Amino acid sequence: MTTPNSGQARRVSPAVYRRRRLVVGIGLLAVVIAVILIIVQPGGATPSPAASTPPASSSPSGTSTPASTPASTPAAATAADTANVAACDPTKLTVGAITDAVDYQPGVLPQLSLTITNTGTTPCVYNVGTSQQVLSITSGAETYWMSSDCQTDPSDLNAVLEPGKTETSAPIQWSRQRSAAGACDSPGVTVPANGASYYLMANVGDVASKESRQFLLY
Repeated sequence: MTTPNSGQARRVSPAVYRRRRLVVGIGLLAVVIAVILIIVQPGGATPSPAASTPPASSSPSGTSTPASTPASTPAAATAADTANVAACDPTKLTVGAITDAVDYQPGVLPQLSLTITNTGTTPCVYNVGTSQQVLSITSGAETYWMSSDCQTDPSDLNAVLEPGKTETSAPIQWSRQRSAAGACDSPGVTVPANGASYYLMANVGDVASKESRQFLLY
């Protein structure tokens, strides 16, 4: 019996060779699948652009401040504001009386305002506070109502008035009743109506409106 040479490679049977090839093939397939999963990951697609934030919507049409709404009185001036601003010359200020209508049907209450305009060419400082504002209503030779009769908490307001600019006070609602300085807690007496004519005058400090504003009550 011939003894096999120890240096000669042992011949592998076909069945073992096939099994080895199958194992190697499965390994290669697993590597390929792993590579594919790394390249194309679930959710790894290019993300869609983020939705841009919509611009803030503008005010809906029809909600702008009505033209008839009076502007607020100018803001109080600080010491820094008035450091290089001279006091107003009353002769270069004009005051006007304003009503929100020219006639008022029964039950409708007039809204009364005043304006002040710097007719000069430079800014100036003037006290336009409620302590200086007076609205009065007359008919014929009789004064029926004055805003100062029953005014509460009057205050000063030194403001810089710009040249050519008109400032308008907040409106005051008139109850259609007479006023009297010593009878503010008593029920007022309703003034005559039925087409009666009344006149509104305005003052801011020493400056009075040159013309009155006529209106009718029904």
